[in-house]
Amino acid sequence: MQAIDRLTRLIWNTDLSTRPGWQRAALGLARLLWVVFRDIQEGELTLRAMSLVYTSLLSLVPLLAISFSVLKGFGVHGQMEPLILGALEPLGEEAAADVTERLIDFVDRMQVGVLGAVGLAFLFYTVVALMQKIEGSFNYIWHIRGERPLTRRFSDYLSVLLIGPVLVFLAIAVATMVTATPAYQAVVETPGIGAVVAWATSLAPYVLVILAFTFLYIFMPNTRVRFGSALVGGLVAGGLWAAAGTAFASFVATSTQYAAVYSAFAAMVLFLIWLFVTWLVVLVGGSIAFYHQNPDFVTKDRPSLLLSNSIKERLALSVAHLVGQSYYLGNAPWTLERLAVRLHVPRDALSTVVDALAKAGLITQVAEAWPPAYLPAKPPDMTPLKAVLDAVRSTDQNAGADYGWMPRDPAIEGLQEAIDRAIERALDKQTVKDLALSPLATATAEDDGTVDEAPGRDAAG
Repeated sequence: MQAIDRLTRLIWNTDLSTRPGWQRAALGLARLLWVVFRDIQEGELTLRAMSLVYTSLLSLVPLLAISFSVLKGFGVHGQMEPLILGALEPLGEEAAADVTERLIDFVDRMQVGVLGAVGLAFLFYTVVALMQKIEGSFNYIWHIRGERPLTRRFSDYLSVLLIGPVLVFLAIAVATMVTATPAYQAVVETPGIGAVVAWATSLAPYVLVILAFTFLYIFMPNTRVRFGSALVGGLVAGGLWAAAGTAFASFVATSTQYAAVYSAFAAMVLFLIWLFVTWLVVLVGGSIAFYHQNPDFVTKDRPSLLLSNSIKERLALSVAHLVGQSYYLGNAPWTLERLAVRLHVPRDALSTVVDALAKAGLITQVAEAWPPAYLPAKPPDMTPLKAVLDAVRSTDQNAGADYGWMPRDPAIEGLQEAIDRAIERALDKQTVKDLALSPLATATAEDDGTVDEAPGRDAAG
């Protein structure tokens, strides 16, 4: 225990600014591994990986059927079986061939005409449910509460389902054509250079896997993910997936008990285990991408996202100030992510304040803007600052709850009314416009970022 305590103090109590570069990198890596293992140990990632396994089983055949139909139009549907076989290679040659054969047989037997409208709708629902479950898992990792709007969800998911398989097989086809050219063969046969080219060619499948993970980390979370952070997560996930595949293949090769115990079900049991490992690796890579983009979350203990009432009020005034200031100066509307960065507050904690202001009708989303951006919902000169405070003071109150059971105390009610009157007198009928155009607020206008065209003031009345 003493050794663990010393290691903990070394990792978390060391001032990185006083250490050489290699020590900073080592301690930074140790802290990153600490928070990732903490996330796994808490069990939420494993539970979500199990959920994704279940949803994947329901949607796997419809997903393959959709991909098969798209690829058939390009005449490359014959490449699906080798690709599935390669992905299931860690199961062992016999089990991988068995599972692949069953999947392809299911896809071949699927007849859309026999299913009818209800059956076809169910197939599409299972595929969309998988995509929605993946988005929900990544939103949890990125501390995001809201999902995509229904219209964007349908268009985004459909584009991935239709374009994704084409891009994958196009990359494979291009690689196959390049390796079949005489010029490539001549380079491979060149002493020295040939070995390097052959080694680089052998890495091509892993590069495709890393790019696939990177695309997943950029596209699926309902927020803007930087390419560098997504690539770091993709590199880690790709390496973990390759290492896990090697370890799993070794485990299958040295374990004969599974075939004896599960008999004909052995291949499917191994497939379920490998599917769980794959999804867990995907979620771990997503955590790496999140912590790379948000280093403030790399802490010994999970940071609390609960805000006190005073902090909520301060954030509400800050949001009203920034949104109103951007409106009057003609700058680009503020997004939730930019507001979180500007105010140094986690996005999901700030979202409760922004949602409260939107629910109170003080700010509104710009129509069809992505990511969502905010403008004043009504003229700032007609919005009292007290309304901003009132919006967040009642944000956690259940609108449908009946508090009639609480005892009425005239002294307490009089005190609350006195507090409200004191706040109103202190604000002296100030409006959001007064805050937005105050000298201090104008002095910080440069923090708003890039100046854009005026955002259309009709949204504010």
